[in-house]
Amino acid sequence: MHPNPMFHDAETEQNLDFARARGYGVLAISCEGAPLISHVPFLLSQDGQWAELHLVRSNPIVKMLKNAYPARIAVSGPDGYVSPDWYGVEDQVPTWNYVAVHLTGDLELRPADELRDLLDRQSAFYEAQLLPKPPWSTTKMAPETLERMMRMIVPARMRIRDVDGTWKLSQNKSIGAREAVAEQIKDGLGSELETLAVLMQGRITQS
Repeated sequence: MHPNPMFHDAETEQNLDFARARGYGVLAISCEGAPLISHVPFLLSQDGQWAELHLVRSNPIVKMLKNAYPARIAVSGPDGYVSPDWYGVEDQVPTWNYVAVHLTGDLELRPADELRDLLDRQSAFYEAQLLPKPPWSTTKMAPETLERMMRMIVPARMRIRDVDGTWKLSQNKSIGAREAVAEQIKDGLGSELETLAVLMQGRITQS
């Protein structure tokens, strides 16, 4: 996360809401050598205490989970390059605005009989966001096909001990400079730039 506390101005609930809505992140655990990384969809409980997910059985992370293991899920949001020319102020340098939330806790494997319920809840969460498309569910699969595929994955759950978010939205600049960047970043370089601009404007309004 960015070390400047100015960019950590979001309340815990805002960080949790952001992570819950995204429902997708990068799972990382430490090991000898480079950390183990997996890109995973997850469900975040309403109280923010648990993140539920599943992993492919052959994933090296699974082999590390004989007991609960320290882990982190990094959830990325919109991001965009900021050109110094946009500030309207001399002697500036390039930077990157972004939103990211880290969930840190202890990851554990769960019993196999919890997997079907987890898959049903995960698919229901994502499918609900595609309405009015008729929701897909596991009941549409042939039972033997579903059972075969379920044998390839395992359920896991992370008890969350810490939540931290970086909302780097030019808070360290003057309101005029921030407004200029918010206007121009929409047509710049990055991802979800319209959303990023809206978030920047929201921070300006709160100032």
